Amino acid sequence: MSKEDAMSTGDSTESLDIDCLDDGDSEVVSSLQHLADDKLHISDNRDVAGVASKWTKHGCNSVEIDYIVDIDNNHEDPQLCATLAFDIYKHLRVAETKKRPSTDFVETIQKNIDTSMRAVLIDWLVEVTEEYRLVPETLYLTVNYIDRYLSSKVINRQKMQLLGVACLLIASKYEEICPPQVEELCYISDNTYTKDEVLKMEASVLKYLKFEMTAPTTKCFLRRFLRAAQVCHEAPVLHLEFLANYIAELSLLEYSLICYVPSLIAASSIFLAKFILKPTENPWNSTLSFYTQYKPSDLCDCAKGLHRLFLVGPGGNLRAVREKYSQHKYKFVAKKYSPPSIPAEFFEDPSSYKPD
Repeated sequence: MSKEDAMSTGDSTESLDIDCLDDGDSEVVSSLQHLADDKLHISDNRDVAGVASKWTKHGCNSVEIDYIVDIDNNHEDPQLCATLAFDIYKHLRVAETKKRPSTDFVETIQKNIDTSMRAVLIDWLVEVTEEYRLVPETLYLTVNYIDRYLSSKVINRQKMQLLGVACLLIASKYEEICPPQVEELCYISDNTYTKDEVLKMEASVLKYLKFEMTAPTTKCFLRRFLRAAQVCHEAPVLHLEFLANYIAELSLLEYSLICYVPSLIAASSIFLAKFILKPTENPWNSTLSFYTQYKPSDLCDCAKGLHRLFLVGPGGNLRAVREKYSQHKYKFVAKKYSPPSIPAEFFEDPSSYKPD
């Protein structure tokens, strides 16, 4: 049965039930409707539409928004699941802490590599993913695998690119419909490594990761947070989406940002992108706070770190991310002007805010 047919059937059934009742039976109708809502879990019962906002700002159609907007209650989108959304997000927040790298592996584990070598490798991987038109999730997973492996396994600098190629191969198999072949990855590395060497490194990475390939990345959270940020708009705001993605990809190059969990980087990327696009408006609101579970003060250090990175760039010859987002298809967001500092008041929590 098609979705339209199912909706039509549901509508006609509901009409039949109500039409069979007399006008005097309004209490029965109300009772039946309440019972149906409970049994079908139509609402998550979290009262997201009725939670008073702690922010006062101009929103959709230049009217003040006083309520958190329900971003999951779109019955026309079959991919939304309002009843499970909060449980899924809660699970991802727990998982991101379990499948994250060490925050100081360069200083404590590795002896022959430094942060600049890691940045050069990731910059090259950005070029490769663009060349082969791989989905963004593949890049984020690749970096996650690299950092987790380096958090425990000591490798020399000659094997860094080999590790990157192997992790890209694994992530591609996980995310892509048509992942690149091993021979192609050998070719793009100027045949520095043989097919057997790549496969051997792949096996080593998989063994270390214990085949636990699923890991929440910044991109995973960014997708949901963008929905919350764009709730006032009928169509996606591409400048906001591309700019937030640009900032998030820049963070992959910066070793010092590993100390922040992916969800915090995603939320801070949204915060900074909104600030850059509209510097005079407070970029945070009650809807974003509700769905990200981050207050403005929680974002302060991470957002400032991302802002510095946006202003000065990753440094050296690391141009892949900036050149990627300087293209027309990404609305030239890498060339956007940003004020030199973010007003301190934007990081102040509303006095009436009470964390969940």
